[in-house]
Amino acid sequence: MASRAVALIPALLALIIVALTLGSAAVTAVWGGGGGLGPADWAALRFTLLQAALSAAVSALLAVPLARALVRRRFAGRGLLLRLMAAPFLLPVVVAVLGLLAVFGRSGPVNSLLAVLGLPALSVFGLHGVVLAHVFLNLPLVTRMLVHGWQAIPAERFRLAQALGMGPGPQFRHLELPMLRATLPGAAALVFLLCLTSFAVALTLGGGPKASTVELAIYQALRFDFLPGKAATLAAVQFALCATVTLAAMRLARVEGFGAGLGREVEMPAPGGWRRGVDALMIVLAAGFLLAPLLAVVWRGAPGVVALPPSVGWAAARSLVVAVLSAVLAAVAALVLMQARVAGRRWAELAAMLPLAASGLVMGTGLFLLVQPVAPVERLALPVTMLVNATLALPYLFRLLLPEALRLEADYARLAESLSLRGAARLRLLVLPRLARPLGFGTGLAAALSMGDLGVIALFAGERGVTLPLLVQRLTGAYRMEAAASAALLLVGLSFALFWLFDRWGARHAAA
Repeated sequence: MASRAVALIPALLALIIVALTLGSAAVTAVWGGGGGLGPADWAALRFTLLQAALSAAVSALLAVPLARALVRRRFAGRGLLLRLMAAPFLLPVVVAVLGLLAVFGRSGPVNSLLAVLGLPALSVFGLHGVVLAHVFLNLPLVTRMLVHGWQAIPAERFRLAQALGMGPGPQFRHLELPMLRATLPGAAALVFLLCLTSFAVALTLGGGPKASTVELAIYQALRFDFLPGKAATLAAVQFALCATVTLAAMRLARVEGFGAGLGREVEMPAPGGWRRGVDALMIVLAAGFLLAPLLAVVWRGAPGVVALPPSVGWAAARSLVVAVLSAVLAAVAALVLMQARVAGRRWAELAAMLPLAASGLVMGTGLFLLVQPVAPVERLALPVTMLVNATLALPYLFRLLLPEALRLEADYARLAESLSLRGAARLRLLVLPRLARPLGFGTGLAAALSMGDLGVIALFAGERGVTLPLLVQRLTGAYRMEAAASAALLLVGLSFALFWLFDRWGARHAAA
């Protein structure tokens, strides 16, 4: 009974925050004269679904051979590459888009090479540009989720397959394909949801009205057409769409019963011949695609880092505090809701995944309207930012933990009950050691995403509450481009450092 009461706390907080945004949109749509959707709105909805579906499909299809190659090949720098693979997803979106433009833009090295070869230039604007950016941002996330899935297959199963003389084909059908059926649909659904609520990518690379998304239509209705009723109607449509996909994703979660192993590191057989060449080519191409824009960001921002003003240091310190506290809060909430879901309470999964249906800016707007009548919003800028960032990170952590938690319950529940291992002792001795790797990865992911958040803090912060992303935005708005590039590089470095520290903690404390 006590554990159920504890699980209700993060569930109610997540539901209340999302309900505030949904209620605000519904009230404004009804009383603000939102009306129905016009032809341009339907076109934006179709484009939103199309680009999200293409982005999720391409990311998932490319992640399978890439993750498999990374799991079964051993080479110098493999551990570093695995950590750098998460770099694009951790980048603030605007910085990531700038890196892609530097590589794939009109004067970038890709188009220069195409010109030498006599081929037509590649445009990064429009549907293909939006899909390219989303694949760049989300391919590493799906790859890491699949790597965790492969690592969760007991090493003894691969040894048994070798003893039985199984080749790569039968081994894939009997061991790897069941894991992919359990993991890949949920990962693809997560990418689909991320692309549905993507704003900065479509704003920068959309290329015109034909490539407008629902988020862009909401932005235009509020900022240019001054039609809050229409914006609220579009927001309600988007929320309903994302909530439907979230509910569908919940049904995709399943566990394959491989049985318990001894916790040894997975050593997949590494076949030679043409398969070795395909794996090497996949790793090289993916590394080039994902790391080249990062190098472009470093190249542009490095010269001015030492000359940054003191205000950048204070802004970085505020961002670090908010990022660490929001990541820890999200990790605790994810663990509590994960335990409740494993115990058979489906509402815990709904509460954990529902924040995907609302963007940070929409949540921030609802909290701004709630706080403004009772307190100066500047004083609550950092706590509100921390709360919203933790809420937005909760689905990622929960989705990373749930498959392995279900597998852990299937493998060890009876043994734990026979030993009377319950409550805090079970969490400390069984659950945390077995889930340390995905927990460390997810917590680092949450900290890095919080470091790069701009939507919420822009609504609340005064002059004394500026965080590093907001400072980068203000430097860019003041046309201090060199200082903005250097501050953006510092932001990227701190985001990666937080992710690396948490991810390394998880790897170090994983059960051996």
